[in-house]
Amino acid sequence: MGEPAGIGGEISLMAWLARTESSPPFLLIDDPHRLRSLAERLNLAVPVQEIQSVGEAVPVFHRALPVLRLDLPRPVEPGHPHRDNVAAVQASIARAVDLARSGETGAVVTNPIHKKVMQDGGFAFPGHTEFLASLAGEPSLREVMMLACTGLRVVPVSIHVSLAEAVRGLTRGDIVEVGRVTAAALQRDFGIASPRLAVAGLNPHAGEGGAMGREDLEIVGPAVEDLRRAGIDAVGPLPADTMFHARARQGYDAALCMYHDQALIPIKTVDFDHGVNITLGLPFVRTSPDHGTAFELAGTGTASPESLMAAMVMAGEIAANRAKTS
Repeated sequence: MGEPAGIGGEISLMAWLARTESSPPFLLIDDPHRLRSLAERLNLAVPVQEIQSVGEAVPVFHRALPVLRLDLPRPVEPGHPHRDNVAAVQASIARAVDLARSGETGAVVTNPIHKKVMQDGGFAFPGHTEFLASLAGEPSLREVMMLACTGLRVVPVSIHVSLAEAVRGLTRGDIVEVGRVTAAALQRDFGIASPRLAVAGLNPHAGEGGAMGREDLEIVGPAVEDLRRAGIDAVGPLPADTMFHARARQGYDAALCMYHDQALIPIKTVDFDHGVNITLGLPFVRTSPDHGTAFELAGTGTASPESLMAAMVMAGEIAANRAKTS
């Protein structure tokens, strides 16, 4: 479902309208009444059909958008979220995970949530990624977020924390752990036999030999050596300002970045409309659009479904790759 006051509902309706013969069939866990009202408001010719089980989704998909019903306790006004609906948003994520873990569905694709609204309504996690890791039921699991588009994959070592906290909390062990999860996912989920990781330095010019901070000498560099000793093709620390031009991107399969914006700025610049968020290391496949709730666009019909559609295509590809190795 995602945040119901955001653009998730309308881009889902648009994604169904834009389906082709090769589009992976999908169902939505949402409130059918609000989807019908939204389709009418935006003049989108999408028949919404409530289904009782996942098994009904594929036969229905060619003629209507199949929806597993999850009622919202409060009517939705686009652009104006309310904490009363937070529990339903959280329940939709949990139900989607249950369906994927049981094998009824092939993957989970999540529409955007608004972290502050969720937390105001009692959500106990910094974001989707951390909540999904908790639903996996594996306490030792390290949740890792990858953003991917054609020609670029990026992975931040720290995710939803302030820049000050990201720098303060950066450790050699965290970099190694995220690198290991990333390399394993590139093999399992993307079919890359020998993944190549480019590891960004934390400081400008990767610290320039300690002249601009010692973290790259004392934390990042030793972590890269640990990854190499583990048999992973890793290089770095590299100056982040020269890692993302077209020629540089040809030299690696994923860029390991030290903090959130160091990873997300380049990918959103390279391909804002088709970026996909993927949670690595989970026992189920999860992707999402690489954008937020866009409250300023909600209810206008001007939001693009491209990133959501790319997320669904990538979810299908990852599920197929996992099936080959299972």
